[in-house]
Amino acid sequence: MPLQNSDVWFITGCSTGFGRELAKLVLDRGYRAVITARDPGKIRDLTAGHEGRALALKLDVTDKAEMAEAVKQAEAKFGSIDVLVNNAGYGYVGALEESDEVDVVLPGMRRRRRGNIVNISSIGGLVGFPGVGYYNATKFAVEGLSEALSKEVAPLGIRVLVVEPGPFRTDWAGRSLKRSSRQIPEYAETAGAFRQRIEGGSGKQDGDPVRAGEAIIKALESDKMPLRLVLGAIALERARIKIAELRSELDAWEETTLSADYPESQTASAR
Repeated sequence: MPLQNSDVWFITGCSTGFGRELAKLVLDRGYRAVITARDPGKIRDLTAGHEGRALALKLDVTDKAEMAEAVKQAEAKFGSIDVLVNNAGYGYVGALEESDEVDVVLPGMRRRRRGNIVNISSIGGLVGFPGVGYYNATKFAVEGLSEALSKEVAPLGIRVLVVEPGPFRTDWAGRSLKRSSRQIPEYAETAGAFRQRIEGGSGKQDGDPVRAGEAIIKALESDKMPLRLVLGAIALERARIKIAELRSELDAWEETTLSADYPESQTASAR
C-alpha cells in the first residue's frame, strides 16, 4: 500500500548524508517523523518549524535497549511507525522478526497489516569493487536480507525497499571513510588505484543526496514500488554490466550447470 499523509517515519542515522536529507524532505512534505542519531544535538535543528510532527531521539542502532526505548517513545508520541528507514545492514538466521534488531518494529506493522521498510544498501551490494571487499560484504548481506524479508512480510501487507546508490556527495568518501593501516604494494594497481579514485572524487560525486531522498519518497508513494531502487547514472551502468556478465556466464556454462543434477532429473526437466 502506498504512503498516506498521516504515516509516521522512523529514520536512523540522520546527522549526515542520506538520513539527514531524507528527514528534511519527509518533514517538509508534511509527514510525521522520528529522526535519530547517536548525538541528538546534531539533529535538533531538523525539528525547527515542525513542532508536533517531529521527534529527535538519541539512538545507537547497535544497542538493543536503546532501540527498544526509541521505538517506545516514537509509538507513545505518534501511535505507530509506518516507515522504517535503516542506514545500517545486518545479518540474520531465521525469520527476520525472530532477530533482535527488528523485533521491536515489525510486530506493530504486522498487527496493522501495513508498513514500509527501507534498507539503504549500495551499488556495492550488487557489484564487488577492489579495495572495499569488507564494505561489499556488508552490502551484499543487506541485499539478501532485504529480499528474504520482502518475501516473509509481503503477505502481511508490509513492503520492503532496498536502495542502491552509486557515488553521492555524502561523508562516505570523506571523513567517514576508514582506511586500512597498511598498504601492500602488490595491490597498488587494483585496491590501491580504486582507493585513490574514491578519495580523489570526494565532494565531486555526481549524486545529489537531496534528489536521492526525493526518489526514495517517490518510490514509497507509488503503488508499484520496486524491491530495488538503483540511484544515479554510474550505479545504473554498473548494475546493467553486472546483469549482462551474469547472463553471459550462465549461458556459457549452462550445459555444465545442468549436468550436476541426477540424470533422471535432467530427463524430467527436458520434457
